[in-house]
Amino acid sequence: MIIERTDDEVIIRLPSNINTEGLQNLIDFLTYKEATADSKAKQADVDTLVNEVKNGWWAKNKDRLIK
Repeated sequence: MIIERTDDEVIIRLPSNINTEGLQNLIDFLTYKEATADSKAKQADVDTLVNEVKNGWWAKNKDRLIK
């Protein structure tokens, strides 16, 4: 593995035989970190939003799922 830093970016070079599933997980994590880097949201706010979304989904789908 080679890690190179330029003025604009960090370049990571990996061997071609690397596990692509693990690599995709790493890329997903880095994408998340980049997207949330400037967020001012607190974990409690995120948790509240997640609960609201889950409750809304359940309200819309429970009749379809429970017979």
